[in-house]
Amino acid sequence: MDKKKKLSPQNIALTVLLSLVSLVWIYPVFNIVINSLKENRFITTAGVFELPKSESFIGIANYIESINGMDFLRSFWYSLIITVSSVCLIMLCCSMAAWYVVRVNNLFAKIFYYLCIFSMVVPFQMVMFTLANTADRLHLNTPYNICVIYLGFGAGLAVFMFSGFVRSIPLEIEEAAMIDGCSPLQIYFHIIIPILKPTIISTAILDTMWVWNDYLLPTLVLDIKKYRTIPMAIQYFRGSFGTVNMGAMMASIVIDIVPIIVLYLICQKYIIEGVVAGAVKG
Repeated sequence: MDKKKKLSPQNIALTVLLSLVSLVWIYPVFNIVINSLKENRFITTAGVFELPKSESFIGIANYIESINGMDFLRSFWYSLIITVSSVCLIMLCCSMAAWYVVRVNNLFAKIFYYLCIFSMVVPFQMVMFTLANTADRLHLNTPYNICVIYLGFGAGLAVFMFSGFVRSIPLEIEEAAMIDGCSPLQIYFHIIIPILKPTIISTAILDTMWVWNDYLLPTLVLDIKKYRTIPMAIQYFRGSFGTVNMGAMMASIVIDIVPIIVLYLICQKYIIEGVVAGAVKG
């Protein structure tokens, strides 16, 4: 019966439909990859969808040019510092805040929780100019402390997911630890953190993809002459009078997305586990 169910017309049609939808999402990435192997003059409106030919194929020349042209190592370092520091800060502060909100459950905790939820629906464009001015005044305009700003924008989703999972943790576990003499910090780091592992990993992956690929916030806050993340550096392949080095830009985009794709493929199972645990159990 199970075999007949798997081979039913409905399942076959659904499989075909989802396969076509997946191709729609995969094709732009494939198109970027094939164009990164072409000479710049062959990447035109007419030839952008063509596969590389003998006269247009130039191998890894675009990748070498992109690495040299955008000072790749320095941009990679700034992107790595911003992403790692921001994600670690979000995971630590938001998981601790969610634990406090769920366990204390007083008026202040409820107000704090709903403010975090409300921040998820506020468009970034509403606060970006005020944010840039505030960041300059508080000296948050370097790659080493911009993580504080990312904490503010990432707190909404993280607190929401962590709160849903913390509600599923039996309070008796924490009470038993307190009887054994554990302090609140010991309970948090030795009991709560290990239990929160699926949600921490899934939220960290989602925030990593967001921070690593973010262009607007670093452009507004950082000094673009001194600090350029990879998304910011890619824009400098635009020349004067609207000219664009498309080959090098396509190669830069491939270099930018490869680390995130690898990370997602390795950890994708944790995303599903964490989202389900945080959204359903709560």
